[in-house]
Amino acid sequence: MSVAVSTDPARIGFDPARLTRIDQHFSRYVDDGRLAGWQIVVTRRGEIAHSSTYGLRDREAGTPVEPDTLWRIYSMTKPITSVAAMMLWEEGRFELNDPISRWLPEFADVRVYDKGSVLKPYTVPAVEPIRVWHLLTHTAGLTYGFAQSTVVDGLYRKAGFDLGVPPGADLAAASAGLARLPLLFQPGTSWNYGVSTDVLGRLVEAVSGQRLDAFFTERILRPLGMTDTRWWVDEPDAKRLAALYTPHLTTGQTIRADAIGRAALTEPSWLSGGGGLISTAADYHRFTQFLLRGGELDGARLLGPRTVRFMTRNHLPGGRDLASFEPEGFAETVLDGIGFGLGFAVVLDPVPARVPSSVGEYYWGGLASTAFWVDPVEEVTALLFTQLMPSSTYPLRSQLRQLVYSALID
Repeated sequence: MSVAVSTDPARIGFDPARLTRIDQHFSRYVDDGRLAGWQIVVTRRGEIAHSSTYGLRDREAGTPVEPDTLWRIYSMTKPITSVAAMMLWEEGRFELNDPISRWLPEFADVRVYDKGSVLKPYTVPAVEPIRVWHLLTHTAGLTYGFAQSTVVDGLYRKAGFDLGVPPGADLAAASAGLARLPLLFQPGTSWNYGVSTDVLGRLVEAVSGQRLDAFFTERILRPLGMTDTRWWVDEPDAKRLAALYTPHLTTGQTIRADAIGRAALTEPSWLSGGGGLISTAADYHRFTQFLLRGGELDGARLLGPRTVRFMTRNHLPGGRDLASFEPEGFAETVLDGIGFGLGFAVVLDPVPARVPSSVGEYYWGGLASTAFWVDPVEEVTALLFTQLMPSSTYPLRSQLRQLVYSALID
């Protein structure tokens, strides 16, 4: 599938000269060694206004970024898993208020961290069950071990839940192991980014009776024509996979991170609904167009338009924004004016972030600095792919917004 420019940008409200600033700006990241390479796609009203690649997908091999380069999208898996769950919701298979223990009994008697250390934690019973909407909104009290911000994160790492899961664990075993760990807070009372969408993936399996990969392929990827999206890369496609990098602590120059990156070449023991997919710009472009069109693309309707609108409203307790919860691990990100829906961050007010966007825009990104957004007001979507971990290294996402919105002139 192609992500070539499909129209004169001026016809859909972009200044072509201003769009060239995108490549001029991001090429500097490659030229000075901060990134190996990147791919960017910008659309409006379903037409591709800008599509570009620059640099190398594998710097050591000297191979360039190409239109069909495969990228680890990590947490950009989460919106796909959330769509899967809401497809089952539309079928009446569950209600958002249902306790997840109805299908995942290991979560029937969860406990909540109260005080103490990793060696001697003190916990109390949960006063509220974890409900489906808690998983979709990251308000369940689950966390990430690699965040290294709280005692509960340390308990996760101690139990083998760091960047992954204990060796050999499948999704069912991982879910059971997570249920034995204390929650960071009482369900529904706060927000914390963590493994909620991985547990949601397990819920999709339990409710549907299918493995998560089978559900994705049959119900989402094949109907949307996302034929290059997969959980790992086989040998015939290995050369298309971009290498994974991390910045040198003092120079900022990229360093190859093969210890983590090579995991994409092996079938995983568990299917991470929170971060397991590998995709292409063409495939994820189709996913964003499906969202922009209200749950339908090329005759394949996966969700109703009202469901998409419902998912992309703020569902946080009390209608608050993310900043009010002071989430750990987001020190470099402006969260004022940002809410969270059912699988997406949602812009409530663009002013506090000092970056143009529309109220109602929704988005997310991945650990290796990939990102997307969908703006239903301006009918704009944007995609950024690179492979630099962690995503907080440079302000790539806010800079792309700045450049895209300043190129809109109608």
